Amino acid sequence: QVQLVESGGGLVQAGGSLRLSCAASGRTFSNYAMGWFRQAPGKEREFVATISWSGGYTVYADSVKGRFTISRDNAKNTVYLQMDSLKPEDTSVYYCAAATLVTPQTKRYDYWGQGTQVTVSS
Repeated sequence: QVQLVESGGGLVQAGGSLRLSCAASGRTFSNYAMGWFRQAPGKEREFVATISWSGGYTVYADSVKGRFTISRDNAKNTVYLQMDSLKPEDTSVYYCAAATLVTPQTKRYDYWGQGTQVTVSS
């Protein structure tokens, strides 16, 4: 089992920045690829970014490419999502998740956090 706890969400104005953190406990964190997803009210959960176990390989959704940066610190069992140039359409609950491979597919992720709300005002 891997337990994941997100933090860092909040209210920010358009154009602003936030950094989300996801702390992991349980099984060896460095064995897992990590992903960030988001879900807005009435919409399906969507892929945001993923990072390999080593941190050397990342994939981003087109909607966030160039604005968001995923990173990880295996010594701290933590994955981050730096979000810059935020837009109102980025408003969602953001979830981190763990998988055994790097993939944008939601169904491939075995463990999920409880989510953190990000609200971007115009």
